[in-house]
Amino acid sequence: MQTDLEPTAAAADPGTGEAATRRRQRKWLAIAAIAVLVLAGLVVWRLTALTRDSASTRARLASQSQPVGVATIGTRDIRIILNQLGAVTPIATVTVQAQLSGQLMEIGFTEGQIVHRGDFLAQIDPRPYQVALSQYQAQMLRDQAILRQAETDLERYHELLQRDSIAKQTVDDQEWIVKQAEGTVRLDQAQVDAQKLNLVYCHITSPVTGRVGLRQVDVGNYVQPNSPNGLVVVAELRPISVVFTVPEDSVAAVLDQFNAGKPLQVVVFDRANVKQLATGTLGAIDTQVDTTTGTVKMRAMFENADNVLYPQQFVNVQLLVNVLQKVIATPSAAVQYGASGPFVYLLTADNTVTVRPVQLGAQDGDWILVKGGLAGGDRVVVDGADQLRNGARVTVRDDKALPAADVAAGHKGSGDAQPGPAAQSPQPAHPAQQAGQDHRSRTGGDNSRRKPKDQGQQ
Repeated sequence: MQTDLEPTAAAADPGTGEAATRRRQRKWLAIAAIAVLVLAGLVVWRLTALTRDSASTRARLASQSQPVGVATIGTRDIRIILNQLGAVTPIATVTVQAQLSGQLMEIGFTEGQIVHRGDFLAQIDPRPYQVALSQYQAQMLRDQAILRQAETDLERYHELLQRDSIAKQTVDDQEWIVKQAEGTVRLDQAQVDAQKLNLVYCHITSPVTGRVGLRQVDVGNYVQPNSPNGLVVVAELRPISVVFTVPEDSVAAVLDQFNAGKPLQVVVFDRANVKQLATGTLGAIDTQVDTTTGTVKMRAMFENADNVLYPQQFVNVQLLVNVLQKVIATPSAAVQYGASGPFVYLLTADNTVTVRPVQLGAQDGDWILVKGGLAGGDRVVVDGADQLRNGARVTVRDDKALPAADVAAGHKGSGDAQPGPAAQSPQPAHPAQQAGQDHRSRTGGDNSRRKPKDQGQQ
């Protein structure tokens, strides 16, 4: 039996518990090291497999030929077009005002009606002015009689003066009395004419040919001159104008053509920039630059025979500035964009593609002016370029969207007619109708604009 005076075995050997703890720690460290080594081996094996698969995939892709659509570069006419924003502005907008006070007796138009210059619009009560006219006419008759009496006396005085039967001063005084009577008659005549003019103002007619708006006053109301809203607003619609602004940097090119007497074609589209509304010509250019915006206002004129242009309507404007004749152009679908700038995939004789940097100019619809990098007869990829790389082998297939024959002869797509003389300028193609959208749908978006993997190896 153990007593309190006898020490236990654990107390006798104080190092026994610490040794067991250290042995357990060494055991777990060894297990963890083995697990790390196994995991590292698995990672190395997986990376090696992925590298081997990637290399084999690249080799397989390199050995395969990718089908592409091509187009042959040729010459065509490129139009220089300025796209701006504008607003439809009538040549004349008239607020019809009453020229005198009176009760409105009659309305002679229907709201929204097309009226011509001189058509009856409204009638103000003429009776007060007719009474005033009669009063002044009667006064003029009285004063005319006084004048006639004074003239008769003057004639008699002249006869008496010749007989030396009257003083010269009496004759002179009578002459001044006649002149006073003449002035009174002329004043009466002016008052009569004023009342006749008031009667004319009572009958209100349209000052211009155009469309009347909503009437501002109803029959029975008392109207007065200089009313803030007037009676009605008449806007001239045919012809009509569109006012738009052009950046001052582009004004010089417009002035060169405008001052030379060349009619510059202007085409307007609706607010959504989809539907073409009308075609007209540039009519006037403002005399100064707006310093707040750095732009110059211009006015284009339109016949507007179908009244499709409405006052204060927002429109998109295309101003045809010039036409570059027979220049090298490429389809916009062939142009790719990388870190070093625009480029195209040029098809070589051995059915491989090479990256060719290009210098571009103005764009006309789905065609872009080429200032350098391509020549007539070069064949470029216009479809299937999203997976290409420098030196890739391709298979040329038919491309019905952009056939090579159209490129050589001048593509005549929608809204892209061949330019003729200045007086028969073509209608500008609208951006929403350009074939570039078709290309994006064929290539799956803008991925075709990515830089090729081997572009840096040129």
